[in-house]
Amino acid sequence: MGPIDFVVPTRREFLRNGALGVSAIAASSLLAPSLSPTPHRRHPARARSVIYLHMEGAPSPIDMFDPKPELQKHDGMKCPDSFLSKERFAFIKGHPKLLGSRHAFKKRGRLGLDVVELLPCLGEVVDDLCVVKSMHTDQFNHAPAEFLMFTGSPRIGRPAMGSWVCYGLGSENENLPGFVVLVSGTLPSAGKSVFGSGFLPSSLQGVQLRSQGDPVLFLADRDGTDRAGRRRILDAARALGDREHARTGDPEVLARLSQHELAFRMQMSAPEAVDIASESPETLALYGASPGVASFANNCLLARRLVERGVRFVQLYDSGWDLHGTGPSDDMMTQFPKKCRELDRPYAALLTDLRRRGMLDDTLVVWGGEFGRTPMNEERDGSKFLGRDHHPHCFTMLLAGGGMKRGAVVGSTDELGYRIEKNPIHVHDLQATMLWLLGIDHEKLTYRFEGRDFRLTDVAGKVRGELLA
Repeated sequence: MGPIDFVVPTRREFLRNGALGVSAIAASSLLAPSLSPTPHRRHPARARSVIYLHMEGAPSPIDMFDPKPELQKHDGMKCPDSFLSKERFAFIKGHPKLLGSRHAFKKRGRLGLDVVELLPCLGEVVDDLCVVKSMHTDQFNHAPAEFLMFTGSPRIGRPAMGSWVCYGLGSENENLPGFVVLVSGTLPSAGKSVFGSGFLPSSLQGVQLRSQGDPVLFLADRDGTDRAGRRRILDAARALGDREHARTGDPEVLARLSQHELAFRMQMSAPEAVDIASESPETLALYGASPGVASFANNCLLARRLVERGVRFVQLYDSGWDLHGTGPSDDMMTQFPKKCRELDRPYAALLTDLRRRGMLDDTLVVWGGEFGRTPMNEERDGSKFLGRDHHPHCFTMLLAGGGMKRGAVVGSTDELGYRIEKNPIHVHDLQATMLWLLGIDHEKLTYRFEGRDFRLTDVAGKVRGELLA
């Protein structure tokens, strides 16, 4: 996997060489991104696209993939003092008690990977997974942790990972967005900024599609406007926009025009792309999908259809995983089994479907939350329900396809699941590795803003070879 024999100049180098003006670059890269070069590639790509399944609220790894027998033995006992010294929690007060898992585990796959019994379908496909038990982050509240995970910074304003990928690689389908967002439940705590384009051109922001009703709000023409009339409106807007750009040099003028053009093309392509009713009854049953109903299952099937049609980055957000134990709607005994049931079949089906179609080898599938959960019961305000607080020191993520190891476990945590024992992997390392699999050098994927070069991984991150096949 050495470097390729030639190096394509970056956009900035291209501009410095004076080959073309900003208008020509913008016209080629924004209005027809599928035809533009891939200037940030430095080695052959192993993945063509990404499906990122984000469990908003952060699932508990010690209840799903990282069982702790010692934690079970000490269930209900006071947490060791060493865990609390100089520690800061989001909600835990006083001296909490340890909380063992309430659900049994089974050994699955060739290597006997631990999977909670609530995920029987996923247990059937664990040989496709690289289970990373040693992820860690710098943030212990949802919004900052989501910003860090998806934009590389805990503060609002940076471009999302999907925007960076599309900036570096362009799109493979000029009739669909390169970066698509699907939501089951509520929006993430950090809001729509986690799929915004930040200081990159606005044409690179994530486009939210819906699995019922119109795929994109306000995409349809108003009553009385036919397609020919819409085309004339766009042509007139283009003429005015070109004059405005010539006067001001503002690249956002071209970005807005490109979005209008994309919306025009999407009027024909988007309805077909999201029409999961056209799938076979066998495929619908595999996912547990029901056309016309908003669900995680429908979104998993829709994600496969989108990458099949050349969408570069599909981001799924599934809410309901923030299990503090303040009541039955966020506890480990009621809500946790419910969320596992909703996850199990569609996630396993997505991996199975991609593999059967020969797409898993070049589609990177990422699953996980923004941080982990404590091995202690939160017991907020004396609650009798069982739940866990936010925990940044260690958590588990599942990676599949696109050049990742198969049927492997990377990293480990201590006997209570409190800290990493082996092979810590930071969020920036994951980002760098994902970009590498897409053929991008994360240190060279930069954009100059306010006088300096920015990148997704900020000033950190390294490609983790132990994750790669």
